[in-house]
Amino acid sequence: MTEKLKINYPIIVEGKYDRLRILSVADANVLTTDGFGIFKKNEKLSLLRALAQKSPVIVLTDSDGAGKLIRSHISSAIPKDKLIQLYIPQIEGKERRKSEPSAEGTLGVEGIDREIIYKILSPYSDSAAYLKSLENPLSKADLYEDGLSGREDSAERRDKLCEKIGLPKKMTPNALLTALRMIYTYEEYMSLVGRKKI
Repeated sequence: MTEKLKINYPIIVEGKYDRLRILSVADANVLTTDGFGIFKKNEKLSLLRALAQKSPVIVLTDSDGAGKLIRSHISSAIPKDKLIQLYIPQIEGKERRKSEPSAEGTLGVEGIDREIIYKILSPYSDSAAYLKSLENPLSKADLYEDGLSGREDSAERRDKLCEKIGLPKKMTPNALLTALRMIYTYEEYMSLVGRKKI
């Protein structure tokens, strides 16, 4: 890790320790949801909506059940084209400041290595990366063709792919599609799933 990243987009995380972790690798406007506080505080959601009118916003919550609920709540309030959904890998462990691990036994944003956070955020230190992802032709039809949606075993297939590329398990097809479009080019995705371009 070299100098701090400069991120132009607001970054939404769950708590103050997550915020400190982000600020240790990036100069950015980092807002917290105060955990489940965002469900009670309409003004916080109003602020996020206002920010999204001016710029895309990055959402980076923990990969556990609570993080997914918070992410879902934010996603229902902000237009999809204004959300940059980023994910931390599911890594077993316990945060240093806590006496007990989380209910699911995995690290949250605050406990993830700085190098991993840096790698997750680095494509967005250049806003051109986000605009480029909008041109990516990867679609729901591709996920269907590759068995990642629409089949009985699609959830299992998505989990295997997520494990392979360092994304959390239990992602919905839509969430996985958004993440894949941000991280990989169409050609890289084709190679990832072992499909040849016709």
